[in-house]
Amino acid sequence: MRWLPKAASYAIGDSGTWLASRLMPATRAAIGDNLRAVFPEESPATLERRARRTLQVYARDTIDFVRALSLGQERATALFDLPPEYLSRFNQVLAQGRGAILVTGHYGNWEIGSVLMSRVLHLPLAIVAMAEASAEVNRLRRQIRDLLGVETIEVRQSIHTALAIRRRLSGNGVVAMLMDRHLGRDRVQVTLLGRPAWFLRTPALMGYLSGAPLMPCFIQRTESHPAFCVTLGNPIVVATDRPRDEAIQQAAQQFADQLSARIRQHPEYWYHFYRYWDAQQDSYEGLA
Repeated sequence: MRWLPKAASYAIGDSGTWLASRLMPATRAAIGDNLRAVFPEESPATLERRARRTLQVYARDTIDFVRALSLGQERATALFDLPPEYLSRFNQVLAQGRGAILVTGHYGNWEIGSVLMSRVLHLPLAIVAMAEASAEVNRLRRQIRDLLGVETIEVRQSIHTALAIRRRLSGNGVVAMLMDRHLGRDRVQVTLLGRPAWFLRTPALMGYLSGAPLMPCFIQRTESHPAFCVTLGNPIVVATDRPRDEAIQQAAQQFADQLSARIRQHPEYWYHFYRYWDAQQDSYEGLA
């Protein structure tokens, strides 16, 4: 991917995902089922065509991320269509000395956000992530983040995970978390795309305890130049003048509303390759 022309890399990715869509009908059907929340009237065949498109753009996002790893500042900067106020908004938040919690979902190219933060904006970043099932994949992910100068905080690896997050925030750093999948009991109820769902509770809890705002950010392909459009959502301040659980739920819902708006505009960039809504229902039944 790093050495081939981009067009050749895309051609390989397109061929691979075309083959994958034929060999993994359950995955294709799962993506289509997820998108029914956006297109309730569409036929299964139409939804599966959308699923094939999702697989294609995901492959291209992966290719772009790998190619971006070797770029210097000038070429990395040229990848992104950044709002003029983007850096100033970050600096205003960090001037408060409480750090920032960067939140996004499995939408668009969240991984390339680490290139944006480290190579373009030069902001300190720690990514909170679940360890991969494969030890080799986990090692490669850590190696890539180390290359970018980005720290990884693995959840469920230590009882001190929350303390590690608080330490980065108290040092006025930026901590990034994916919020649209919960982990066991670490969850808060929201409404996403008009349906009940569970989101990760930790980002809003950390915002409540530290005073750091949640800053939604979404990065998506443009199919033109610059390659990626960066959208900084409305900052979310977790209220401290009301009961903690109520404040956390309201903050999580504010993020769910912003994510829903992005998904409705560009549903092909929403990357869940399993039956997302069935997993939400299973969690409700487990809680009962």
